[in-house]
Amino acid sequence: MNHTTRLHHYLNDLNMSDTTARDAIIEHTCERLRLLTSRMLRGFVRVKRWSETDDVLQNAMIRLHHSLAEVKPETSKQFYGLAATQIRRELVDLARHYYGAEGLGANHHTDDGILSAEKPSTTKPETLEAWTRFHTQIEQLPEEQRDVIDLLWYEGVSQPDAAKILNVSLATVKRRWQATRLSLFNSINIDDFK
Repeated sequence: MNHTTRLHHYLNDLNMSDTTARDAIIEHTCERLRLLTSRMLRGFVRVKRWSETDDVLQNAMIRLHHSLAEVKPETSKQFYGLAATQIRRELVDLARHYYGAEGLGANHHTDDGILSAEKPSTTKPETLEAWTRFHTQIEQLPEEQRDVIDLLWYEGVSQPDAAKILNVSLATVKRRWQATRLSLFNSINIDDFK
């Protein structure tokens, strides 16, 4: 059985109230979720200074395990969307933890230029507050737009591959991607991206 077929099997078991299905899903998708976490962590340079991929993944997996008790995704697309949401929430919480008023990162300045060397590109928000607003705004997007940003921006999937995963035309992916970017542009302070 290939990865997707097996995941569908486990999701079906979950929806049939199999109590072991949550653990099986987490175990089966662990490596893919590690890659997704690593990609998403790259956008949180300041968090990356304090937390490694496996640290973020472990806490996100706990969140995911809890959410699977209530949310029953039926497809792999829905499952990976839920997983990306939990990873994103963990990263935002870590950013707040480390760079809040009393956070370790906010009060520790021995980076010797590491942060400036690893500073995100000028198209990304550079402050904790801007990052938090940005990722929180992604949570507020309609599901279709959230699916597109999860695949194209967080996971680095090409637009043609995203069209296959979402089972829509390439033109639809391009239209949703543009709408997503416009929604985010209109909802944040553009000065944070300069």
